[in-house]
Amino acid sequence: MIVDELTTEVVDRPSGARDLDPGGPAPGGRPTSRWRGALRGRPDAPAWERPALVTLLGATAVLYIWGLGASGWANTYYSAAVQAGTKSWKAFFYGSLDAGNSITVDKSPGFLWVMEISARMFGVNSWSILVPQALEGVAAVGVLYATVRRWFTPAAALIAGLVLAATPVAALMFRFNNPDALLVLVLTGAAYALTRALEQGSTRWLVLAFSLVGFGFLAKMLQSLIVLPAFALVYLVAGPPRLGHRIWQLFLGGLAMLASAGWWIAIVQLTPAASRPYIGGSQNNSLWNLMFGYNGFGRLSGNENGSVTGGGSSPWGITGLTRLFNADFGGQISWLLPAALLLLVAGLAVTWSRPRTDRTRAALVLWGGCLIVTAGTFSFGKGIIHPYYSIVLGPAIGAVVGIGAATLWSRRSSFAHYALMTVFGVTVVWSYVLLDRTPAWHPWLRALLAIGGLLALAGMMAWRMLGRRAAVAVAAGAIVVSLIGPGAYTLATAATPHNGAIPSAGPTVPGGRGPTRAFVGGGGVRRFPRFGGAGNGNGFPVGNGNGLPIGNGNGFPGAGQVPGPGIGGFGGFGGRPGGAAPGGGFLGGTSVGAATKSLLQAGSAGYRWVAATVDANNAASYQLATGEPVMAVGGFNGTDPSPTLAQFEHDVAAHEIHYFIAGGGGGFGGGPGRASGAVSRSITSWVESNFTPQTVGGVTVYDLSAS
Repeated sequence: MIVDELTTEVVDRPSGARDLDPGGPAPGGRPTSRWRGALRGRPDAPAWERPALVTLLGATAVLYIWGLGASGWANTYYSAAVQAGTKSWKAFFYGSLDAGNSITVDKSPGFLWVMEISARMFGVNSWSILVPQALEGVAAVGVLYATVRRWFTPAAALIAGLVLAATPVAALMFRFNNPDALLVLVLTGAAYALTRALEQGSTRWLVLAFSLVGFGFLAKMLQSLIVLPAFALVYLVAGPPRLGHRIWQLFLGGLAMLASAGWWIAIVQLTPAASRPYIGGSQNNSLWNLMFGYNGFGRLSGNENGSVTGGGSSPWGITGLTRLFNADFGGQISWLLPAALLLLVAGLAVTWSRPRTDRTRAALVLWGGCLIVTAGTFSFGKGIIHPYYSIVLGPAIGAVVGIGAATLWSRRSSFAHYALMTVFGVTVVWSYVLLDRTPAWHPWLRALLAIGGLLALAGMMAWRMLGRRAAVAVAAGAIVVSLIGPGAYTLATAATPHNGAIPSAGPTVPGGRGPTRAFVGGGGVRRFPRFGGAGNGNGFPVGNGNGLPIGNGNGFPGAGQVPGPGIGGFGGFGGRPGGAAPGGGFLGGTSVGAATKSLLQAGSAGYRWVAATVDANNAASYQLATGEPVMAVGGFNGTDPSPTLAQFEHDVAAHEIHYFIAGGGGGFGGGPGRASGAVSRSITSWVESNFTPQTVGGVTVYDLSAS
């Protein structure tokens, strides 16, 4: 299994994949000590491999875990769902936002299950919610290392893991509680299983690979299926059995994938609507609508009923081949993307004439295919897309860079020599361009990159005149220089608290959409309450509002945070003083005062929901503060027709809702979504017409228990 990959199991690798130290007995035939053997792991492993791997995983764990508590609830919306899952197994299964099971979150619930189990064990707090996410990141780095190491050198595997760990958007999302962390881990595990299947044509491993893709559906729905074309292609091309058997195996894999996700889908769809929560994000309480509309093909076409944009013209930026390199995505993921694409082409060129089952080419097709298909989907999708989605490209970029660089290094031909120099030169130039997008942010980094790049390039030009140790030193220096830019962004990201629904890695980049947005709706430009200044109608914020202020401290201030001494041991790297959570980001939570909290808690007995309010993030904040279920009228966007006015009136008459809290920001979508937003507005109007408001802690509250 995977543990064996990191310890003892050996599988033959392509010719040219060499270890510097084959391991084995010490000189004189005497066996090595147990301690040294444990450090070496595999019998053929060099002495430095195990310490290097332990260092990589340990450093990744520190990077992803240190100071996590400073982010508070991070994404309040999902933290509230975790809390609900600790109080109700029904909420756990369906992914309900509240323990009263009024409505689910707008994703499948698999990614919540890990956090909910942790919170059940250790209590509901930021650490119990965020640490599992960080550990999923460490595991993803380890699984990527294990996958590459099966067929290639320790250096190739370590480079792959290091690239993933040092990717800014990876540091962002593995320190956050969005669905992407589990999705990346599961898909990386699927690639590992497929690699095992390619070795001997194993049906068992192929079924496991597709089953993991299916489980990825329970983490983030159809996004997990983007890798399927690459998976199917590589097995059809490089699988050892004859073609007919390969097709049959893929058919079995497809059935396994349907079963691994379909059991949950079937239960939800077959359960009467009255016996389960409303499917958040859908417009008709149907999981099919959520799967194939809002979270499915609508992301490609832009036709997303119920979205904040309402299915009209999209504010998600210009689509096209350059999207992943623009101001929004560039600093998140693209540092080594040009290198990966060049190495993919070069690697396929040198392996093109090899036998059909050649492992180097198969690995490049697998990881390169995942990279190209996913990048293409993100580049041309017209619907909702956020830069942090690009984290799923991290393992593929790391694997292609590690495999491609190791393959060219082992050849030592003129083509390989010049190809490596070209890849390195392009990487340095692109890193300089990305750093130059924030000219006031540590300008010495650009100077260091330029000087280091020139020195490393000079050493690479003289490779053939250098001894092996000197050449290895130059190669190591080139790797370090290549990671200066993404490494700095990653440290800045890890040293910065993040919250809200749309976090961003690294410093704020001029020209990017950033975490605060205004959208064009049916009624013109709309400003989201609490989240920044008025928009300009093009999807870009104007003014600084109350969103994420730009820091200019002496450390590495992250995306839109105020300067400060840092978080814990990361002093000097930005963040907020004393490890406090930052101000509300886009779609962030609400600050709940002591008076309001006391009022809600004092009247919670006997009520299914202690309160109701429009806007799920608003409801989530009150729920987390009180520990009691709060109904989110209208769901995440305020556009879901849940509950209807008649249902709400019935719940009030049945004394299931105690208070209604005014001030929610729902119903701001344009286009078709506004028709559904009218439901939340009608409920608000009905409450205002039939109940007396009172102000508690600066918040307008209606006591629905009064006749």
